[in-house]
Amino acid sequence: MANVPDTLSGILERILFHNEENHFCVGELTPSGGGATVTIAGRLPGVQCGETLELQGSWDHHSRFGRQFKLSGFSSRLPATVHGIRKYLSSGLVEGIGKGYANKIVDHFGEDTLDVISHFSAKLQDVPGIGQKRARQIKQAWEEQKALRDVMIFLQTYGVGTAQCIRLVKKYGSETQSILETEPYRLAREVDGIGFLTADKIALNLGFPNEGDARLDAGILHAMHTLEGDGHTCATPEALNRSAQELLKTRPEVLESRIHRLVRDTALVASPPDGYLQFPATSQSEQKITSGLHLLLGGHSRLPPIKVDKAVEWAQEKAGFNFAPQQSAALKMALNNRVCILTGGPGTGKTTILRALVSILRAKKVRIELASPTGRAAQRLAESAGHPARTLHRLLKYEPAENSFVHDEGNPLACDYLIVDEASMLDTRLGAALFTAIAQGSHLLLVGDIDQLPSVGPGNLLKDLIQCGLATVTRLDTIFRQVGGSSIVSTAHDILAGRINLPEAGIGSKDQDFHFLPAVDAQDCVDQVVRLCRDILPNRGYDPLRQSQVLAPMHRGVAGIQNFNTILQEALKPSSRSQQVSGTQFRTGDKVIQLRNNYDKNLFNGDVGFIAGIDISSGQIQVEFQKEIKEFEKGELSDLALAYAISIHKSQGSEYPVVVLPLMKQHFMMLQRNLAYTGVTRGKTEVFVIGEPEAYAMAVSNAKSNIRLTNLQEKIALG
Repeated sequence: MANVPDTLSGILERILFHNEENHFCVGELTPSGGGATVTIAGRLPGVQCGETLELQGSWDHHSRFGRQFKLSGFSSRLPATVHGIRKYLSSGLVEGIGKGYANKIVDHFGEDTLDVISHFSAKLQDVPGIGQKRARQIKQAWEEQKALRDVMIFLQTYGVGTAQCIRLVKKYGSETQSILETEPYRLAREVDGIGFLTADKIALNLGFPNEGDARLDAGILHAMHTLEGDGHTCATPEALNRSAQELLKTRPEVLESRIHRLVRDTALVASPPDGYLQFPATSQSEQKITSGLHLLLGGHSRLPPIKVDKAVEWAQEKAGFNFAPQQSAALKMALNNRVCILTGGPGTGKTTILRALVSILRAKKVRIELASPTGRAAQRLAESAGHPARTLHRLLKYEPAENSFVHDEGNPLACDYLIVDEASMLDTRLGAALFTAIAQGSHLLLVGDIDQLPSVGPGNLLKDLIQCGLATVTRLDTIFRQVGGSSIVSTAHDILAGRINLPEAGIGSKDQDFHFLPAVDAQDCVDQVVRLCRDILPNRGYDPLRQSQVLAPMHRGVAGIQNFNTILQEALKPSSRSQQVSGTQFRTGDKVIQLRNNYDKNLFNGDVGFIAGIDISSGQIQVEFQKEIKEFEKGELSDLALAYAISIHKSQGSEYPVVVLPLMKQHFMMLQRNLAYTGVTRGKTEVFVIGEPEAYAMAVSNAKSNIRLTNLQEKIALG
């Protein structure tokens, strides 16, 4: 073996394995000197079958795969032979050229094919079946592929995966590498999936100074984004400075100077009265909520005259039962006031009030709109109120291309009464769009559970509106829905009261809807969750994929979301067609979750679907969301994650027939009362808590939730 050279060249014939995240490849190479193909293994970003590779490395013997060449470095060049070009273009890397067209083009142009595509693409029209449009498409795709290849090679040492590289090229096109080299911090601001840390690593390796203005400004703005990611809409100058110090390891006085500069340059604003720092867009959103609220409270009501007492009596007769005093009072509140908030936990009669309110308004020919932040919540609202409901984005008519809503202050909603359910999910931006679009004289009712987790996005809108004192608030605290001795509802209210009531260990009959299964450690917890989902739930008549949901407090650890997804995928979908994306193996039939809003697809953060099909050659995946098929290109797949288990935060606005809630002491950082409450109240028919009694007790006893700093109440007070 000592005489075997440490270099190898040849044509890449096949890619046997490719990790999208780190670009590790296993492939087969035909050596330049001829002979049998050899196995090669190592990092090969951006390469395609048909390319000629010059490899550095060493020969090794793999226990399973035999003799292979392990790479330490490589260079590549585009194929020059007809065989190589045909294989290269047949790989599907260039949009508009499949195997059929690849053969036609190569048959026509031979070894000149790639030169023709690069420099004389109009000649492609000489090939039968290729018109002007397809020729332009091929040329554009070719240029994008070249840019992508360069970017992948440039970024291979920075931990940037294929999906992020595709995003970069789509954003910047042929200028991508130039921007990477001259303005790397732009990536953190402008490209999803490329954070400050990655941009900073690139910049520092390129020689950008530690205390250069570009780095300091990018770090400060990233620290502000991180605070927004934690739910805050603003920060004190001191808090922002501390966060930036931790990130940049820079002197506080230097950061203080740059923060002042960012305020002067309006990258940040100091909002009155306390000088809290905010992004301009966030401050504007809070101001829009403020202006919209004051507008709604002034002027003349659009509602026709309503004799409220008689209307309530009529609604009771229509419902066939008398409302409880608290329900009647809430209904009268909603009819008498411009801006109302109805809050309460499960079983407190919110559905009864909504149904009665809608009946009265419809009888009076009032133009009503019902909406909710998510599609699932909107569907539930329509069912409970007996009236059509939409997502807020559909109601306000979001335009992705303009990143704005059709309905705004210049084009308000044509409605007299707007009801918004699951209002605890409203973040500041969506709240601003809502308040901007409501016409003066209209009425607004916000319905939500203030004890649930707050919105995923920044802000604490429902709480701020309750505390500002201008909205009329009814808090329901009497339990009415206790059908058949249900203990889910009573347990939820026990949690709110800080009472630790667990049933006897074990799985009861189907008449019992709340169960506790003790686990001795994290692995035992995982094993019990798997057994429950794979064996017990089907025996109780449930589809474990479509009728149950595992809700875990944390992502990492043995009893974390990531591990649950890996184990449950194997247990429930042991084999099928698959696609590897960023370290995740997606399979046909997998339950998946959308991780960020995609307005082009009308999909939102937290939407759950099922993989309906996978195209191995293109990497495209089809996903069914609420009976609609959405297609995801290869560069979009990082928007998806497995959803056999999801976070409790992601479950907001949803209900499931069965909820499985693992709670272990290792989750201690997240064990809070509102988290346990939110998890339990997602269950409609049965809830299974699996874990340590001490962990459940810790969650119920911990009433402290992370306080969100906002500036909304201050803006409302200032008018």
